[in-house]
Amino acid sequence: MEPVVESVPDLGNAEMGISKDNTAEVEQFRCRVDEIFQKVDELEQKVNEVEQFYLNTNKKQQSSSRGSSIGKERDKERQVPSIKKQQQDASKREAAAAKRMQELMRQFATILRQITQHKWAWPFMQPVDVKGLGLHDYYEVIEKPMDFSTIKNQMEVKDGTGYKNVREICADVKLVFNNAMKYNDEGSDVHLMAKTLLEKFEEKWQLLLPKVIEEEKRREEEEAEAKSDMQLVREAAHAKMVRDISNELYEVDTHLEQLRETVVQKCRKMSTEEKRNLGTALARLSTEDLNKALEIIAQNNPGFQAMAEEVEIDIDAQSESTLWRLKFFVKDALEGRGKSAASTGGNNNKTNNNNSNNNNNNNNNSNNNKRKKEISDAIVKSAKKKSKKPPS
Repeated sequence: MEPVVESVPDLGNAEMGISKDNTAEVEQFRCRVDEIFQKVDELEQKVNEVEQFYLNTNKKQQSSSRGSSIGKERDKERQVPSIKKQQQDASKREAAAAKRMQELMRQFATILRQITQHKWAWPFMQPVDVKGLGLHDYYEVIEKPMDFSTIKNQMEVKDGTGYKNVREICADVKLVFNNAMKYNDEGSDVHLMAKTLLEKFEEKWQLLLPKVIEEEKRREEEEAEAKSDMQLVREAAHAKMVRDISNELYEVDTHLEQLRETVVQKCRKMSTEEKRNLGTALARLSTEDLNKALEIIAQNNPGFQAMAEEVEIDIDAQSESTLWRLKFFVKDALEGRGKSAASTGGNNNKTNNNNSNNNNNNNNNSNNNKRKKEISDAIVKSAKKKSKKPPS
């Protein structure tokens, strides 16, 4: 099957009609088109960024097990904080949390002081003298040595490398006693001393633990709220970006329309033969493209009923702007059909298996084809009528 566009005389290769001498105007058009392309590329990047943000947001919402309906309703009622207020609130939360943690560490230090003052605490106050005591296998048995002097030094560090919370200190205190019980036999004095002090420490730690749990829960809630606020800020920022993109797209569309009209106005007057060819080409459009062509005609003809049951198109009655816009549209539409037909021509053997499906599709499209034939006949009839008129 030959491409459809080859059967349309002169239309595919017709020149736009702008004088070749107006090189300055042509260059100006090119510059404006390049600017629009650049703007479109920028908008595409912004659209991709917004799309990726909302895709990630949806994934997080679907995978989150805490996204209860109550939480979502609460988030809707909260106002969106500004970036500056977000930073201020975060600083205040961190300062308040640090102050509360210092108080917990102070209380833990009291417990630690009581343990280290016990008469049996002396073997654990300094690092084990492995070489002096001849404990050649100590580092093979004990992975992480620990003692109370090391713990005290870590608690007093001010450069941020020390303990971050009470649980870290608690873990090292337990490690001191567990190491001693692991390396020394169960019946030895050191093993018994370590076991006794560990039990005393556990009793005191259980009294402080509820406060630690309460603080951890509070920190977790504050962090969740901070993340929610940050998400609201990001959503507000991307919502604004969407509005800006919409406005910028409207501006690009306006510029394109102005450029299109400018180009059309610069076109020469269409000849009688070109009008006849245009009418013939319109009759060859698909139903969908034909409806689009009718919409182009209706744009400059408010009284034209593009969706009426019977449509008669008088090619000679159309403005030059409408004619050239139709010509550009028909040229692109028929060339697209030609390329599509050429690319699918080699697959005709495969279509034999789908004849029954095609028959159903043909039945469904019968109404559209009928309308297309009526409109096409009207176009051809009008074109023939005009071509028979004697020249003035």
